[in-house]
Amino acid sequence: MKPFSWNTIVSFCGLKLHRYYAVASVSVLFSFGLQAEPYSLEDAVRKAQSQDIWLEGSRSREESLNAMSVQSGTLPDPKVSLSAANWPTDSFDFSQEPMTQVKVSVSQMFPRGATRQLQKERWEQLALVQPYARASRSAEVALSVSEAWLEAYRSQRTIDIIQKKQDLFDHLVGVAESGYASALSNARQQDVIRAQLERTRLEDRLTRLLQQYEVQKAQLGEWLFDADISIALETPDLRKAGLSEADLIEALSLHPKIKVIEQKVRTHVTSIKLAEQQYKPQWGVNASYGYRDDDLQGRDRADFLSLGISFDVPLFTNNRQDKQVQAAKATADAVKTEKSLLLRQLKAGYEGANAKYRRLLERKNLFDARLLREMDEQAEASLNAYTNDNGDFSEVVRARIAELNARIEALNINVDIQKSISKINYFLAGSLGGNKSSVAANSTGIQGQLDE
Repeated sequence: MKPFSWNTIVSFCGLKLHRYYAVASVSVLFSFGLQAEPYSLEDAVRKAQSQDIWLEGSRSREESLNAMSVQSGTLPDPKVSLSAANWPTDSFDFSQEPMTQVKVSVSQMFPRGATRQLQKERWEQLALVQPYARASRSAEVALSVSEAWLEAYRSQRTIDIIQKKQDLFDHLVGVAESGYASALSNARQQDVIRAQLERTRLEDRLTRLLQQYEVQKAQLGEWLFDADISIALETPDLRKAGLSEADLIEALSLHPKIKVIEQKVRTHVTSIKLAEQQYKPQWGVNASYGYRDDDLQGRDRADFLSLGISFDVPLFTNNRQDKQVQAAKATADAVKTEKSLLLRQLKAGYEGANAKYRRLLERKNLFDARLLREMDEQAEASLNAYTNDNGDFSEVVRARIAELNARIEALNINVDIQKSISKINYFLAGSLGGNKSSVAANSTGIQGQLDE
């Protein structure tokens, strides 16, 4: 039998004690984090959208713009003036001169052409931007919350996988200790220490994952405003749409961001019409009533009534009206360019997410059909060879770690599939349900794979 040195015994006991407290701490903290009511992804998205204060601000902006449309469609206020005319300066006697009078005048200006109606339409069109902006915001919130939720889910389920595999590493420690103590195999003291080291590193990995999970839950709290958030273990059945090139362009054209730009284009078209109204004259009417006193002999004097119209004549339009129309048209063209650029970006984003989704499905099929099973078989074969004095313990450890990492990678693939589908759904946010021919994600639940 190979003797233990005193340092080895102390080190072994310290590792055992550290491992006990580390596992207990992780288990208690993790369990504490799951005491809150769990949120499924669908629940999290729905609640985040209902609590988004940006949407309230958008409704207030829409209300303000609608109020402005009513205001801009109203005639300007008439002007009233009161004056004393032709007052004699020698005596200041109101009845001395026949032209002395007190005048009350009223004037009313009328905006050029259809300016008033066009201004009202322009404000109404600006107000119509807000519903599309809210739809775009809701789609962005759904994507952001989905990604944050899935990242927290990834960490939570990785912790679950490692916790389920801890017994296997405990078994490795036991095998190494048993073989070394019996002196009947080629087990070495180095194998015992290596097994304990890998077990301790696994505990450290758990602690780091728990820290990461708590940070991700805090980030998710930005949207859900809860003190504690628990991620539901079930993965929702997300869907994607299979679209041809023509159908894709049509679907992307319905995206809320595109609708926002199209509505802004309509607003700028109205602005062009408004600028063109500057070529038309601005009309005004005025009326005044002049009161006169009786003459010095007491005879009655007739009062005066005056009526008139006024208008300006836009003759010098080169540097004013022409430039206003030119600026309005250039602004509208610039917004149309934004639409083309955004369509390209959405199309590229969709195609990238769709390509990633398809490759992830290929990897998932490979993991499900062969890789996980082969990694498990390799780990078992390495352990059997070692226990039969026909293998190296380092190879046993490497195989077991590789098998664990393969399980975690399989989880990552499933989570990344869901993230890709969330992105695809975002790009198709404007179409009803993405497409009537939408198909399921063709991925098994993560929960089922973890329970194998």
